[in-house]
Amino acid sequence: MTIKLVRVDHRLIHGQVGFTWTKFLQANCILIASDELVEDSLKMTAMRMAAPNGVKLVMKNIEDSATALNSGVTDKYNLLILCESVDDVYELTQKVPTLKSINLGGMKDGDDRKQISKSVHLSENDIALIKKMEANDITLTVQMVPDEQAVDIKKLI
Repeated sequence: MTIKLVRVDHRLIHGQVGFTWTKFLQANCILIASDELVEDSLKMTAMRMAAPNGVKLVMKNIEDSATALNSGVTDKYNLLILCESVDDVYELTQKVPTLKSINLGGMKDGDDRKQISKSVHLSENDIALIKKMEANDITLTVQMVPDEQAVDIKKLI
């Protein structure tokens, strides 16, 4: 499986992801794994418009994403996987045991969220799920753009 990056970013495809990360990773396919997104046709249209030219875009719910990843049909791609939330990426890592590294990008602020970096805000639930993933030997880092140093989540929470 050639998974180049698994990233949590509430914005999904935007400038940083669509161009900077895709180009840096030489990704030729973006998989958005999100139960919420596949229920929102307007948001799906926006993602199609934001996807870089020449990069295949696939949007599936978590279950179908896991099935595709585990089946090997994605092996032919240099794959960038995007999830909207820690909940989604946690569920995906439970169903796809080969996912061992997660990048935390933009996660929005809120009353119930603690800021741990310039653009990452975590809820108590997020932190609990992150600790469960770490207990399963999954590495989680915060890194906005490729030329920034990745910081281990343990140093931030």
